[in-house]
Parts: sequence; C-alpha cells; structure tokens
Amino acid sequence: MSIEIRNINKFYGAAQALFDVSLSIRKGEFVTLLGPSGSGKTTLLKIIAGFEPVSSGSITMAGGDVTALPPEKRNFGLVFQGYALFPHMSVYDNIAYPLKVRRLARCEIGERVNAMLDLVQLGRFAKRRPSELSGGQQQRVALARALVFRPDLLLLDEPMSALDKKLRVDLQEELREIHRSLGTTFINVTHDQEEAMHMSDRIAVMNHGRIEQYDTSFDLYRRPRSRFVADFIGKSNIFSGSIFRQGEVCVFRSERIEIPLMEPLAAQGDAMIMIRPEDASIETAPPSDRRIHLPARVQHSTYSGDRVFYTLTLERGGSFIVYGRASSGIHADGEPVYATFMAEDCVVLGTAE
Repeated sequence: MSIEIRNINKFYGAAQALFDVSLSIRKGEFVTLLGPSGSGKTTLLKIIAGFEPVSSGSITMAGGDVTALPPEKRNFGLVFQGYALFPHMSVYDNIAYPLKVRRLARCEIGERVNAMLDLVQLGRFAKRRPSELSGGQQQRVALARALVFRPDLLLLDEPMSALDKKLRVDLQEELREIHRSLGTTFINVTHDQEEAMHMSDRIAVMNHGRIEQYDTSFDLYRRPRSRFVADFIGKSNIFSGSIFRQGEVCVFRSERIEIPLMEPLAAQGDAMIMIRPEDASIETAPPSDRRIHLPARVQHSTYSGDRVFYTLTLERGGSFIVYGRASSGIHADGEPVYATFMAEDCVVLGTAE
C-alpha cells in the first residue's frame, strides 16, 4: 500500500509550518523524516496520523484519499517518545488492548499477543507492569502494541530519544529486523542523523517546513544537493566561490582554493564545493602526485582510538577538518601541515548562499 503525500501546506494562523511538502513512500519502505527542532517533521507526522488537519494538499493510500479521515479510521500504528503505556495494565494487556477495542475473539487475541511478545523478546515479562521494565523494554512493549493489530502504516515519533546511546543503537538494529520480518511500512521521525542513516531505506531531510532532499543514506551523504544537507548529514568542508569554464574543463575558484572539476558542468557561476574529512588527508610536505594541497597549521586534534580528527587553520584563512591515521602518531597543535585531497572527491553543491 503506497502512500502519496502531495503539496501539503500547514498554517497556524499567519505562520506557515509546512510549504508544499510532497513524498512518495513505497509499500514496505522504512522512511525517516529527519531535521532539527522546528523543521516541521513532527507536524508532518501528525498530519499523516490525522491528528492535525492540512491547510491544503492531500494524502492518498493505495489510490484512496485519506486526507480527511479521522485517526481511528486510518489503521495506523503509533509509537510515541513517551511510550504512552497503561501503567495499571500488564505487558500482555497493554499489547492486547488494541485487539480488545476491535472486539477480536479471545483465542485470536492470545495468538497475536504471544506472537508479538516473541517478536520483541518479552515473553517472560508478559505479567509485569510497565514500571517494572527498563526504558528499552517499555519501548518494545509500545512497538508490539502498535503492530499487533497489523496496521497499514507504523508511525514512530522519536521513540528512542530518551534512551542511552548503547541501548539506542541496539534497539535500532532490533527495530530494523522487525521491519524486515513484518514488511510493514514505517515512517520514523528523528533529529539523530546516525539513527536515520542506520535504519532507513530513504530519508527526507527537512528544514524550515520544506524537504531539502529525499534520498537514500548514501546519496544524502555522498551527493548532497544543498549546503544544509551537507552540513546536517555528517561533517564537511564547504567553500563558496564560482565555477567557470577553462578550455575543456570547468574550474572552481574561491579566495582560498582553485580546483579543476572532473566533468564539465552546464551551469556556471556562484557555487559551493564540499569535501568530506575522510576524503582528505594530512601531510607534512606537499605531495608529489596530483592531489590538491592546502598549507595549514594544526589548530587542535581529537583522538578517538582508530583515528584522529584534526581541525586545521588554512594559510589563506578559514578552517579545514580532516581525519588522520592514529597509528602514525598525532600532529602537535601549531604544527605546519598540508591538507590534501583529490579533485574528484569534491562535490558541487549548487548556487552559493
């Protein structure tokens, strides 16, 4: 059951929260709405769930318009940040609740609840109450309750944000496995880039009520289309300048660097270039090959076991970040070095802001 979100606008009085938001979500896909606070991702999720009316636009599922349907008629499962479990009920009864509301037979309720308890690995906790569970276990109960009635779509509103990092990483993998085993369409909301990239088939990066880019994790990271996406997804070096044609090639030029681009571009003029820190290296002498090298000094470094993260101050002004090999020693603060990279590892972002 595919979902089509078309030209959604949302106003709160004179303030506009969403601007012509459109998304196509395939059946069984895991899609994440990713963005900082105030980007509109939670507002969009509430609209999909039916908790907020649209100002304009439409939502269709399998060709049927659900834009005006109330939440209880949409057959969507929901997992909230606070889990919203019933404190006076056991784990079993919490999971069974949606089935009892739908008046299923007792034997079918038992079969479905037990299957869900097995899926989330909580069978031996069936008689416990939520207060007797850890945060991660409560999250699994909420997930099982949202899936037990076999929804057409599962909506997740930052369900792991209250958990510590290790537990969050473990549950991300479990959630991904549950998604694979059930084949239900998932829409997740988060501000955590690593979470989004780890779990999602595709990610919609949102900013100020608009979708900046809707793509796979790989394309968002390696082929960002805007400065915002390049900055928000991972770490990056970004230079503003202009592109012009020089013979058979195009060249990017700024006050600090000049880079021959590998492919001629149809568009010239103001643009930005991005270099990821893992695509660069730090050297103590200019390289003898065709790598671009920028004279710099080490501003500071951070050791993380397998590598060192350097912040450099470029000779021509500005900073540059780069990862170095920890096994080769750590360059001292203030040491003169060269930031080096290949021209083909540069990504053109588009018109400069």
